[in-house]
Amino acid sequence: MKGFRAILIFLSPLFIAWVSLFLGAYGVTPTMVIKILLNETLHIFDIGDIPERAIIIDIRLPRVILAGLVGGALSCAGVTLQGIFRNPLVDPFILGISAGAAFGCAITIGFLSFLPLQLTAFVFAIVAVMIAYGVARTQGEVSRLPLILSGVIVSAFFTAMVSIVKFLVDPHKLQSIVYWLMGSFSLADWGAVKIAGAGVLAGVFPIFLMRWRLNVMSMGEEEAKALGVNIKRERLLFIGFSTFAVAVATSLCGIIGWVGLMVPHLVRMLTGPDHKSLVPLSIAAGAAFMIAADTVSRTLTTFDIPVGIITALTGAPFFIYLMKRGGKEAWGR
Repeated sequence: MKGFRAILIFLSPLFIAWVSLFLGAYGVTPTMVIKILLNETLHIFDIGDIPERAIIIDIRLPRVILAGLVGGALSCAGVTLQGIFRNPLVDPFILGISAGAAFGCAITIGFLSFLPLQLTAFVFAIVAVMIAYGVARTQGEVSRLPLILSGVIVSAFFTAMVSIVKFLVDPHKLQSIVYWLMGSFSLADWGAVKIAGAGVLAGVFPIFLMRWRLNVMSMGEEEAKALGVNIKRERLLFIGFSTFAVAVATSLCGIIGWVGLMVPHLVRMLTGPDHKSLVPLSIAAGAAFMIAADTVSRTLTTFDIPVGIITALTGAPFFIYLMKRGGKEAWGR
């Protein structure tokens, strides 16, 4: 049964992506979508210069691919952080990584336009997670509740810093920052897909190769040290790669929360806690979830709803469910 579930999870991004391509304000039949894709890849059909081709290839397809890359990156970061901190309630949004990256992007848009968004997002995302980790670390250990509380504090701090930036910039840049902070794929193009592909691959692929070590680290510091694992070095590597992936994703589409919390937890409930399969399955499920959420955001009404609103509406109740279900065990010390 678990094998069948794993196959469905792996195939879900492809199916949802295909469905999302023919949904939208301008209706395109599923058959036409297949013909257009085959024409672009294998040159089987000669469909000519029809408007459906521009809609699929230039608008919807890059948006679907970008959503899948971002969802996979956020989910991979979530399952990684949950493993190394041994806490199912941890994700990049809660730990303050997203807020730190958002602050880096906001000051770049507002004042430092000569700097690349990805660089400033990564720098401040690293600063945010290190502050949260440092505040939560007491007597050589990082307990669950202090880690979550410190993440909330760091998120609040960087959110306040973003508000200061919004207060100081001119109205034109303010509009861009506000819309960007809501999280959206409405400006997706092939250039953004290339940046996301390179950045997400650089952050996610090393985690994929090292995913078996998460099984050891999730046993606890003493057990990991007894097995010869350099816990500090491994934790630093995992945090660095996760933060980079989240920073790239945030710089391209803004703050999108809850994906890294919900998706890995659901996959863990369906397939088990082994990170050798949990990491790739979480990446696939995160991509599928984000594509589905973005499809809902652009088809629910006549205008684009920021996808960050959709994920928050689903993520907040799920967080409450985890708290109620886990009780004291979920919160730890």
